[in-house]
Amino acid sequence: MTGPQPINLEGVDDAPTFFDAVGGHRAFEDLVSGFYARVAHDPVLLPLYEGHDLHDSAQRLQLFLEQYWGGPRTYSQVRGHPRLRARHAGFRIDVAARDAWLANMRAALDDLTLAPDADAVLWDYLVRAADMLVNA
Repeated sequence: MTGPQPINLEGVDDAPTFFDAVGGHRAFEDLVSGFYARVAHDPVLLPLYEGHDLHDSAQRLQLFLEQYWGGPRTYSQVRGHPRLRARHAGFRIDVAARDAWLANMRAALDDLTLAPDADAVLWDYLVRAADMLVNA
């Protein structure tokens, strides 16, 4: 029986992230732009953005998702800790809003045609996040 083997930390920071595996910045840019193109015409979601710039909202979502999935940490550098619940507390998010958000995000995700396993991982996260933000 041998003792613990030394851990090789060389190259650990070079391991590909989910962000890299799905196509990096371009994939998340396509996801978010596809989503917000739909939000602009969604009768349930669009009223939630009244008084807010959709472009700014899209940029924040993209930066958040990129950081969450292992991309650049720009979101935290610009906005601080994500605090998702606190940042969404001022919006009335009911089950209908969650369902509309998920329907539009599902359509945008389908446009990406990710590998099935990557799609499932991302979709699972999006569903959990949407469920967590329901506050009405």
